[in-house]
Amino acid sequence: MRKVVLITGASSGIGLALCKRLLAEDDELHLCLACRNRNKAEAVHATLLASHPTAEVTIVQVDVSNLQSVFRASKELKQRFQRLDCIYLNAGIMPNPQLNIKALFFGLFSRKVIHMFSTAEGLLTQGDKITADGLQEVFETNVFGHFILIRELEPLLCHSDSPSQLIWTSSRNARKSNFSLEDFQHSKGKEPYSSSKYATDLLSVALNRNFNQQGLYSNVVCPGTALTNLTYGILPPFIWTLLMPAILLLRFFANAFTLTPYNGTEALVWLFHQKPESLNPLIKYLSATTGFGRNYIMTQKVSVLALLH
Repeated sequence: MRKVVLITGASSGIGLALCKRLLAEDDELHLCLACRNRNKAEAVHATLLASHPTAEVTIVQVDVSNLQSVFRASKELKQRFQRLDCIYLNAGIMPNPQLNIKALFFGLFSRKVIHMFSTAEGLLTQGDKITADGLQEVFETNVFGHFILIRELEPLLCHSDSPSQLIWTSSRNARKSNFSLEDFQHSKGKEPYSSSKYATDLLSVALNRNFNQQGLYSNVVCPGTALTNLTYGILPPFIWTLLMPAILLLRFFANAFTLTPYNGTEALVWLFHQKPESLNPLIKYLSATTGFGRNYIMTQKVSVLALLH
């Protein structure tokens, strides 16, 4: 029986690269592309089948920033499948990012320059808005919509005899200082992306505590800084091109610059090949790339324990 893998945000960036890598390693998989834009999903579907004609690739339309869309997609998936072996909770947004030039300038001359470039700590602020569901858009897209999707799909995921896996796309930018239980949607702050990724880390730990005994395991990953639509929202492509020589030099000191979506999927693909029950739920798995372009996996402790006691 084919393993069934559902990937949100599969039509571009990390999600698309992940689809290609998974099928390149095992074209007996059944990939289900969970995408907001049907036309883009169909184009990806055609591309994947052209290069892997024996693979099984299907589409489900879902917008994780809209709960009605999530409920509709969940109902469709439960009618279509008896189980899901893995869900990549990858779709995410960073709307209207603004680069803090002052913080960047001072950071260049501080001892934390490598840390600053690895995590973008203090460099980015974002705008946010309210969705039709009355929630903050970044929180609903990056966290809550995915959480509801998981809860709706529990019958397909919880099988103690054969574990299923949740793999969240988190970030090195997930910082406790940007998250508050009193304002978990980050409606009063200016860094909703960082807050949402910290909430993702927190939620993953909580899911493990509640669902491991039912055969469902959750882990978080960071793909590093890869050039995708998300990073092109921070700086336009031609600026990244101009900066590339400096970035390639910096990569000898800061391994977070994976740069390509393919490199960014290193940790996501590695996790898929592990036994979920053998993984540490308090570890974030990081895609990393050396200055010479070699990909490898790093680990980082998830700093959520104080909030969960």
